[in-house]
Amino acid sequence: MIQQNFQLSVGSETGALRAILIHSPDSGIGRVAPSKAQDWLFEDILHLDTVRAGEYDLYVKILLYFLDPHKIQGRADRVNAPDRDFFKPSKPDFHASQRVLEFECLLTDILKDDIVRRKLTASVCALEDCSYQLQQELSALSDSKLARLFISGSISGGDMLFPPIPNLIFTRDIGIIINDHILLNKAAKKARSRESLLTKYVFYNHPLFADYRDKILEISTPVKHFLRPGDNSGEKATLEGGDVMVVSPRHVLIGCSERTSLMGAGEAVKLLFERQVVDKVTIVKIPHKRDYMHIDTLFTQVDQHTWVVLGAVASTVEHDMDEPADFFGDRKQKSKTEILQFSRHAPSKPARFDSIEDLLSDITRNDFGINTGTRIIYSGNNVFPYDMREQWTDSCNLLALRPGVVMGYNRNDKTIDAFKNEGFTVIEAATLIEGLEKGDIQPEALENIFISMPSAELSRARGGFHCMSMPLFRDR
Repeated sequence: MIQQNFQLSVGSETGALRAILIHSPDSGIGRVAPSKAQDWLFEDILHLDTVRAGEYDLYVKILLYFLDPHKIQGRADRVNAPDRDFFKPSKPDFHASQRVLEFECLLTDILKDDIVRRKLTASVCALEDCSYQLQQELSALSDSKLARLFISGSISGGDMLFPPIPNLIFTRDIGIIINDHILLNKAAKKARSRESLLTKYVFYNHPLFADYRDKILEISTPVKHFLRPGDNSGEKATLEGGDVMVVSPRHVLIGCSERTSLMGAGEAVKLLFERQVVDKVTIVKIPHKRDYMHIDTLFTQVDQHTWVVLGAVASTVEHDMDEPADFFGDRKQKSKTEILQFSRHAPSKPARFDSIEDLLSDITRNDFGINTGTRIIYSGNNVFPYDMREQWTDSCNLLALRPGVVMGYNRNDKTIDAFKNEGFTVIEAATLIEGLEKGDIQPEALENIFISMPSAELSRARGGFHCMSMPLFRDR
């Protein structure tokens, strides 16, 4: 069990990453059936071995070289072993980094506490409508097997006892660290409700977060909402981490999207202001479309004055779209985005922005004090249909490892060209790993780098590296 004193601090989207929470693809992803894919929020079925060994393992390696190099430096033969034990939380040879944390390990840790174990088992069984007999049988499982069951829905490759939660690889959505506070999600879709439950138990019960239990923020639906007419009151308070960006220590963006409701965003604003966690919250309302499920599918930050965005939604300028269908309704409205910025000191007088691009320019000037302008890099190099095609495969969903050093999918060719046009060097993941292992490349010396990651299978899960990361500590 991880026991060292651990600090949570995230006041930036691009400061050098020091600690992160991830979840490696588990057997549940390999059990997504075509008939259930959309119910479980997948667009397609994935080949698990390719996702793991061919793609996600490279992601973990790069994270370790940047965040916890002594765990991987000089161990190339062992890391590349065919059985992959280095990447499997249940194996003795697992890397067990305390900087690149694995969700399954934290879940296994808390299940060692008998009281937590009984409560969580009962909660999961109630959520999944299990029989009392099954609940009793589960109590006899080992901690690691029970953790895997809660995540994958099955035990060691056996029959599924309840659905997997394949979206857990997108750890950005289960919660977000804002300065030294933990904002837990409240999932919009039933397929992710068990993720929310497991995450709540981990953060409230793992000793790693013991010093932060009074800094956990939970979104709640207003009292007596169930008395409203209609099906259980209409809109619920929902919020997912992909709709939350900590752009600076005192400023947070919250998207209202397909997954985060206006009520959920409003409850988050209240909590953040009441606890004085931040001074500004900007609400970004985007079209409620599967294509744009969170704001981080439309834009992410590269460095203090650089962003990658989908121009067709982010700009007030009419973009050259040759398709006959109108994605956004009335073209006179340009795009169905609405942006309101609230101040803790004057919450009743929000500022308005005409477009996402205007907001990003304001952040450059007023949050970072940069007056030389904002650099916008467009999805698909701002050319239809490549802008829309590549946004679908997460061209705008990039993870910054440090300012100006981002990870993205290699399949988004036109977006990569746009990065090159702005002076970025593109480096393949395997080449980067080789240079890091030999010592020819030093992470802290890198700048203006796009790390090109293999993406034949992983991209079809509909999430990029921003989605697949929950930063726990960043430099400011």
